[in-house]
Amino acid sequence: MSDTADRLTVYSDYVCPFCYLGKASLERYRERREDPLEIQWHPFDLRRGKRNPDGSIDRSADDGKDDAYFEQAKQNVRRLQDEYDVEMAQELAIEVDSLPAQMASWYVQDEYPEQWEAFDRAVFDALWKDERDIGDVTVLADLAEDVDLPPDEIRAAVDDDELRAELEDRFDQASRQRITGVPTFVADGNAASGALPPEHLAQLVEET
Repeated sequence: MSDTADRLTVYSDYVCPFCYLGKASLERYRERREDPLEIQWHPFDLRRGKRNPDGSIDRSADDGKDDAYFEQAKQNVRRLQDEYDVEMAQELAIEVDSLPAQMASWYVQDEYPEQWEAFDRAVFDALWKDERDIGDVTVLADLAEDVDLPPDEIRAAVDDDELRAELEDRFDQASRQRITGVPTFVADGNAASGALPPEHLAQLVEET
């Protein structure tokens, strides 16, 4: 195993059900490992192409996804739910805006790295298990408080224009690195996309 094999970069968006399923698979893989695995999270905005200049989503924008696309996505979610034994209250979260959650999470990863994984898990679970609106700053503040983070700082982070500009730069970087979908896992320069099973994650991390 190389010196960098214990680090995995993950690109994800909270509104992506396959990111939630991929996270479950990643947790299974980490439980099987003898050595710890460092996770570096990078935000990815699936709704970026539909955003207005103020950051709001243009619901009328055509993204080329029709009913057949969404039905196929639901079938794939159900299949992976069964495969990974993951509880989910909904299969898609089309109306939820994840940008506030991504801003909050990016802030936590930078300012409170030891608590980031707990916050990340809380945001994912709030959306996919409890059907809470993670685009609502009050919800995010409550989740922060649940994992012993200062809720007022989370409120401020979501309203921080400089932080949003920083995330936009990260989104640009992802595009330049040819990250086109999520989840995407990167280890030692090698990337793989999708809600990969634990054994595939092991191959990516341990054989690079």
